[in-house]
Amino acid sequence: MSATTRRLTTAQALVRFLSAQYTERDGVRRRLIAGTWGIFGHGNVAGIGQALVEYADVMPYHQGRNEQAMVHAAVGYTRQLNRLSAQAVTTSIGPGATNLVTGAALATINRLPVLLLPGDYFASRAADPLLQQLEHPVEADVSVNDTLRPVSRYFDRITRPEALIASALNAMRVLADPAETGAVTLALPQDVQAEAYDWPEEFFADRVWSVRRPAPDPVELAAAVEAVRAARRPLIVAGGGVHHSEAEEALKALVDATGIPVASTQAGKGSLRHDHPADLGGIGHTGTAVSDELARTADLVIGVGTRYTDFTTASGTLFQNPDVRFLNLNITAFDAHKLAARTLVCDARTGLEQLARALAGHRVEDAYADGYRAGKERWERVVERAYRADDDSAVPTQTQVLGALDAVVGDEDVVINAAGSLPGDLHKLWRARSPRQYHLEYGYSCMGYEIPASLGVQQAAPGTPVWALVGDGTYLMMPTEIVTAVQEGLPVTMVLIQNHGYASIGGLSEETGGERFGTAYRHRAADGTFTGAPLPVDLAANAASLGMEVLRAKTVGELRGALAEARVSDRPTCVYVETDPTPTAPGAEAWWDVPVAEVASRPAAVRARERYDAQVAGRRRHL
Repeated sequence: MSATTRRLTTAQALVRFLSAQYTERDGVRRRLIAGTWGIFGHGNVAGIGQALVEYADVMPYHQGRNEQAMVHAAVGYTRQLNRLSAQAVTTSIGPGATNLVTGAALATINRLPVLLLPGDYFASRAADPLLQQLEHPVEADVSVNDTLRPVSRYFDRITRPEALIASALNAMRVLADPAETGAVTLALPQDVQAEAYDWPEEFFADRVWSVRRPAPDPVELAAAVEAVRAARRPLIVAGGGVHHSEAEEALKALVDATGIPVASTQAGKGSLRHDHPADLGGIGHTGTAVSDELARTADLVIGVGTRYTDFTTASGTLFQNPDVRFLNLNITAFDAHKLAARTLVCDARTGLEQLARALAGHRVEDAYADGYRAGKERWERVVERAYRADDDSAVPTQTQVLGALDAVVGDEDVVINAAGSLPGDLHKLWRARSPRQYHLEYGYSCMGYEIPASLGVQQAAPGTPVWALVGDGTYLMMPTEIVTAVQEGLPVTMVLIQNHGYASIGGLSEETGGERFGTAYRHRAADGTFTGAPLPVDLAANAASLGMEVLRAKTVGELRGALAEARVSDRPTCVYVETDPTPTAPGAEAWWDVPVAEVASRPAAVRARERYDAQVAGRRRHL
C-alpha cells in the first residue's frame, strides 16, 4: 500500500467513510451517520458484519429483531434530532432486504433521512442463482432490492469497489439535503463487500455537509408581504418543516407581532405551545372545531413546511372561501407549488424571520383575533370533557387514558403514535408542551411504528421520558423490538390499549357502509361472522415474556398510578389497560374522502353512498 492509499474491503471502506461524515447547521456539528442497525445473514455477515467488528470503535452497532422495525427506529432517531443526524440499517439479501421496503417508504414520505445497506447477488455471477436470489427471465441485473427504487430518494448497486466512491458521496449529499432527503439505498453485492481495493486516503478524511438555510427570493418575498397585508382572515398551517428547521421561535415571533393564528398538521403540532393564544390545534379531518371553522372562511392560507395531505385539506373540501388564496413557504419547490400557491421556496426559519421583518407594524383586526380566541376557549372545554373521569373506579375510555397521561407528562416527554384511532384523538385533544413532545408518524400511518421508533427517540434523547402509545392491533404487528429495548436498557414506556380490534377502521367501515366487517378481534359466531366473544389473548403477558415490566390498570385511578410509576422507571415498562369502547372523542369537524360503493343492495351501503354524494359535492380544485 502506498502512502496515499489504504487497502481495505469495500465494506470496511464504507464503514470507515461513514464514520467520518458530519452535518453542520448554525455552527453545530453532528455525526451524519451516528450508528448502524443490523441483522446478519449470508448476504452481509462476512462483508458489512466483519467491517462493523473491524471498526466497532468508530461505528456503534445496534442489534435489531426485524428489518422494518430497524428502519422505524432510525426514523425515530433522526426525527428527534431534526434530521441533522441519521442511522444506517444493514440486512442480508432476500427477505431481510425486502422487509426494508415499508420502512423506506415511511422515511421518504416523511422526508426523513435513513441509509439502507442491503446485501445483493454476486456481481461476478460466480454463484448464480445463490440462495434467496430472484431470477428474472429477461432482466438479469434485477434483484429483490429493486423494490427499494421507488421508495428511495437515491439508489445505487455497487458492482465494483471503486464505484463506491462517487456513490457514497452522492448518498451523503442526499441524506444531508433538507429538500431532497429520505431513504437512501446502497445495494451491496456480497462478493463486492468482501473484495479488497486500494482506496485513496482522501476518501476517509472528515467531511462536513452544510445543511442549508436558503433565503426567500426578494421578488417572492415582496409578493408574499403584499398578500398578507391584503388578507383580512389569514391562517397559518404549520407542518413538519417548522420542526425540521427549528423554526418554532421564528413562528412565535411572527404570530406575536401579527396576531395571525396557527393550525397544525399532524407533523406540525407543537409548533406553538398549546397554551399560546394563537394556537388553534389540529386542522383538517382530525382537526379542532376552531381550526376548521377558520379554514373554511380564511382568505389567505399560509402553509409553512406542509405537504397538504388529504387529511389536512379534508380531501379538498375544507378551504371554502370563494376568494381563498394560498401562500406556501417550503424548502421543497414541489410542495411549495401545491394548491396553485404563491411560493416562498426557502428554509422555514429564514423565511419566517424575513417575513416578520417585512411585515413590521402589520396586525390582524382585533375582531378577528377576539373571534378565534373565543373559539379556542370553547374547544378547550371540549378537551376537558373528553379527558375528565368523574369516577376513579370506572374503566377508562380512550380519551380518559389521554387525560390521565396529560396529567403525568412533563414538558420534555415525547409521546409517539402512528396508527389506529389514537392519531385522531391526539390531533384533536393533545396539549403539546414543547416542539418535540408530539411525535405522530402520519405520512405513512404505519402500524407497528411506535415501539421501534421509541427506541430511536430514546437513543437520540437519553434521559427523556418516551411514551409509545399502542393499540392492540398495532402491538400485534411488531412487538419484536421490546427485546431490543430490554437488551439495550432503553427505559421506554409502552401504553398498551386493549380494545379487541381495529377501532379506527371499524368506525370508518360503519360510516362507509362496510358494517364493521372483519374489524373485531373476536371468535366466529354461529353465522360465521367475527361477532362472538373476544379472543382470550393476554397481550400484557406477552410483553412481560419479552422482558418488559408490566403494570396492569383496570380503572381510571389505577391507570393514573401506573402511569406515574412508569414515568420514573429505569427499565422498559408496559402500562396495560382495557378501555371502555364508549365513544368519548369529539366527532370529525371535516370530511375525509373514502369512496363508497356506488351500487349496493345492503341498506347500510346505500345510506353511506347518499352521505358520500352530499359531501363530495363540496370538493374544490384550487387553481
